[in-house]
Amino acid sequence: MTALRLPFILMLAGVLGLAGCSVHQPVSLYQLDSGNPVQPAQSAGMAVLLGPVTIADYLQRETLLQRQPDGSLQASTDGRWAGSLSSDIDQLLLRQVSGHLDSQRVVLAPATLGFTPDVQVLLTITRLDSGESQPAILDAQWRLIDRRGQVRDNRIIHLQEQHAGGTAAQVQAQGVLLQKLAEQLSVALKPLANQPPIAEAPKKPAAKPVAPAAEKDKQPKIPMASPIRTDMEVFRF
Repeated sequence: MTALRLPFILMLAGVLGLAGCSVHQPVSLYQLDSGNPVQPAQSAGMAVLLGPVTIADYLQRETLLQRQPDGSLQASTDGRWAGSLSSDIDQLLLRQVSGHLDSQRVVLAPATLGFTPDVQVLLTITRLDSGESQPAILDAQWRLIDRRGQVRDNRIIHLQEQHAGGTAAQVQAQGVLLQKLAEQLSVALKPLANQPPIAEAPKKPAAKPVAPAAEKDKQPKIPMASPIRTDMEVFRF
């Protein structure tokens, strides 16, 4: 009896194994395409502090989301992000902006001690997604702060890119949108490269301390000498 059961158990295990292989399909991992940024040559170019770069909450996950025709978002079944999407965005923008400005002095926030930027970029990305039948869309806003702490530019960006429909084509389209964002950002940054130096305020001479009135009253007063008059007369005989 036991001998008859053994082939049946082995056959059942093989069927279940094949079923498991058919259900658990391998998931593809994707990263944003940084394009072909130019390697910056100037070591003393424009100093830019890039960030903080803030992305929408729904993008802070490994799941690759798909935009549906009704506007909803669904998790992709055949792909996810390979690591942190936020880090990919930071590195893509860093390389693209550095190449457009031809400067090795573009750094991500927070800045290291002693780094004084010519301008700081505050960037917020509120949307970056696509769908099989939906174009890739990027919504963002930046503010440029000069070395005096003044806002020199404030801009809202909306970009759109068509794609072939597959997951890989969608990720590539999203990378293209970020490359276009970096290009427009670099155009806005270039006029701020030639800022006049901050002039130091002239130092005023130190004022001499004035003695308080109370101390003046405490100083001893020397009486003035005054002539003494008498009514005596001198007679000569």
